[in-house]
Amino acid sequence: MKDKIALIQSYLFGDKRGFTILYVLSALFIGLNCYLVYREIYWLLLMPLFLVILYLYFFSLDKVLLLITMVTPLAINFTQFEFNVGISVPSEPLMFGVLLMFVIKLFYTNDFDRKIWSHPMTIIIGLQLFWMLVTSITSDLPLVSFKHLLARLWFVVPFYFLGVHLFRKQFNINLFVWCYTLPLLIVIGYTIYNHSLWGFDERAGHWVMEPFYNDHTAYGMTLALFIPMFFGFLLNRSLSNSTRFFSFLILAVLLVALVLSYSRAAWLSLAFAFLVFLIVIFKIKFKWILSGVIVFGIFFYIFSFEILDRLEKNQQGPSANYVEHLRSISNISTDNSNLERINRWQSALRMYEDRPVFGYGPGTYQFEYAPFQRSEEKTLISTNAGDKGNAHSEYIGPLAEQGLPGMLLVIALVVAMVIIAMRVYRNSANPAVRNVSLSLMLSLMTYFLHGTMNNFLDTDKASVPVWGFIAAIVALDLYAKEKSIKGSEKEESE
Repeated sequence: MKDKIALIQSYLFGDKRGFTILYVLSALFIGLNCYLVYREIYWLLLMPLFLVILYLYFFSLDKVLLLITMVTPLAINFTQFEFNVGISVPSEPLMFGVLLMFVIKLFYTNDFDRKIWSHPMTIIIGLQLFWMLVTSITSDLPLVSFKHLLARLWFVVPFYFLGVHLFRKQFNINLFVWCYTLPLLIVIGYTIYNHSLWGFDERAGHWVMEPFYNDHTAYGMTLALFIPMFFGFLLNRSLSNSTRFFSFLILAVLLVALVLSYSRAAWLSLAFAFLVFLIVIFKIKFKWILSGVIVFGIFFYIFSFEILDRLEKNQQGPSANYVEHLRSISNISTDNSNLERINRWQSALRMYEDRPVFGYGPGTYQFEYAPFQRSEEKTLISTNAGDKGNAHSEYIGPLAEQGLPGMLLVIALVVAMVIIAMRVYRNSANPAVRNVSLSLMLSLMTYFLHGTMNNFLDTDKASVPVWGFIAAIVALDLYAKEKSIKGSEKEESE
């Protein structure tokens, strides 16, 4: 194929005939554009950009991945309300193009690294996709489920399967983080400016990040996801002083933005990640952690009545006072946000009881859960229209949509991620590799703890970094022992 392309390039641009063709085509393009602009038609102005991107699809997919990473924080979701089908532009169309190119190249060249196919993480992800296919066939709404499966494919294929290849050069892990974060800073600036116009009011904090993020929970999730990475950059002595200085500045911005997001779940997820960091750094043995969990469980069981009674008496609602806002997390008597989550979870559990093996089908929860609500559990923000989101859980949602196997596969993914990241951290003699593996794990821990209360893996904002970080961990596990980080950076510079 490369020989044919070289022959075409030689024919078009290798002599005077090629330059003549180029000049003629350029003149036609300019003339046609002038005419269309005169008629107030501007779409042809994008043709050069389209041709550049098309060239990258054929000859440099890794650059397309980095381009998608850069546009994702700024992408805007467009929804067809009749069928509640949305697409994020321009990120998801670009991902779909990568999915098509991957399938074409897989059948045409079949040069994908076999070590990736046989890796435990790939097997778990493959089982997830297979089970999504099975439950899409048995789904009550097959059209919705297959669309959901297709969207998962265009998230996973670029940023996991091709991501592992991209991150063979460890320099690209850092580059990936920066490519996402720099545009995110634009969103942060936009959000803080809008928020300031409302006096940093807590209620305004729920929507001032629109249209880039649909609410403060998704925005807070993203901020928390990247904070451990920049904390890791700050501690990584193999990076230059200037890189560490800019990492410190961005870390400070992310922390301020997280505080202003008023996202309680994001605050908790970051606190949990910091706790895990302390456990790893101080080498606390697993038996002590397990003992602590068991003691906590026994304590909760013995005093469950008293604890629930205390929670029901907590009527602290969302507040601009951060201490009060944090206290509102445990308000299960008057806080509509908390009560609605419980309503959604209860409905999902009843759906699971009705169909414990196959569920109702991927992506169908919001269309199917209304009959499973009970009047005494409904809140002021409850709806039967299927227009206000999913089960608000990365674990209970799949339980309702894909049955018990769906939830177990999500748990298996999280457990495998932790085991693999810790294996890299413990076995590597390279401090830089240990640093990045721990940072990646802590970042993903923020997401998967947040996932107990929200579900964002059906969006590009979360899927790009989450699947990318998982791919980076797998790449470190497969390739970090083959060459040092210095060797990778030397390769990159060459």
